[in-house]
Amino acid sequence: MVAVIGDVHGCYNTLKDLFNKIKRKYPSIDIYCVGDLVDRGYYCYEVVDFFISNGIKCTPGNHDYMFYDYFKNPSSIFAKSWSYNGNETTLISYSQHIDEMNFHLDYIKAFPLFFDLPDCFISHAGISSSYNKIFTPEMMSDKELLSGFLLNKINDDAGILWNRDTLLNINKLQVVGHTKQPEVRMDKKSNGIYIDTGAYSGNMLSSVILENNNVLDVIFEYTHSDDIS
Repeated sequence: MVAVIGDVHGCYNTLKDLFNKIKRKYPSIDIYCVGDLVDRGYYCYEVVDFFISNGIKCTPGNHDYMFYDYFKNPSSIFAKSWSYNGNETTLISYSQHIDEMNFHLDYIKAFPLFFDLPDCFISHAGISSSYNKIFTPEMMSDKELLSGFLLNKINDDAGILWNRDTLLNINKLQVVGHTKQPEVRMDKKSNGIYIDTGAYSGNMLSSVILENNNVLDVIFEYTHSDDIS
């Protein structure tokens, strides 16, 4: 059994209360996140620090990659895109924590592109159905092969950090964020569940409790106004 949290986007106070709700109901559960810890909300540093302090496992979101590349790989397309994707709040948040920023960037860089667990497959934007002609069943049984395939296509519009296509049915529940929903949404045909419920836009931060590719519970916290205003 695992818990998976949607896109946080700097909403630290909302995150903290959601985390506590999960732990009260499921004290020993492992907690994961689909990424996009930074940008848009006002407490980006605090969010990353909270993940480190509480051992929350995370895949990188496109915003996390842009943040990293802006400082570590400034010629990349991720770095060049960051200024147009809500980076102001991240820069302001870290302006008081410059000494810790490199540690946080290294922490983000170490995120795996996906978690292939017995309970589900977790990534930021999911494996696109547009790959149906080149994706093979062998990839799901060989993590090194799958990692290489997804990393090779990381800049694609349909890549695992950017995809907004329908998800590919990989015979396992895909848990993704990235594409904002009014509430947690299950797509039975593609066997995918979308858990980005627009915390930064004033809606809510959501999590799902999963076991053996089934959804057991949905836990959410309405966005705290001080995270975004």
